[in-house]
Amino acid sequence: MQSTQNRTISKSRYVATAKSFLIWCFALTVTLLVVGFPLVVLMATVGALLSITLHPILPVSAVLLVAGGTIVLNILAVMVGAGVLTSKGIHPHEVRWLSWLHGDANPVNTTTYATCPLTCDIDS
Repeated sequence: MQSTQNRTISKSRYVATAKSFLIWCFALTVTLLVVGFPLVVLMATVGALLSITLHPILPVSAVLLVAGGTIVLNILAVMVGAGVLTSKGIHPHEVRWLSWLHGDANPVNTTTYATCPLTCDIDS
């Protein structure tokens, strides 16, 4: 009985760690694409210049090499970041700026219509 409980606890711990890692991968990828757009433009510019520079040396595979390297570096950066955050024990539900990931409403922003000061106090 004790052995079965220990296996179940360790299995659930591995599942929680894997879930945290995958959520971090998703959140960091979305953040890189949305917030890091200037960084993506800079990487594309550097990649194009590097491809032009490598073209005389590797005429056929210069673009493939640079594009593949850029994609692999982005994936590696996201996975290393997710691994570091997971290994430090930081769970995505503990981070305040990830409320969009959990579907939490933002109660600070409430909609006020322009006519509300004039009509909200009127009883029909």
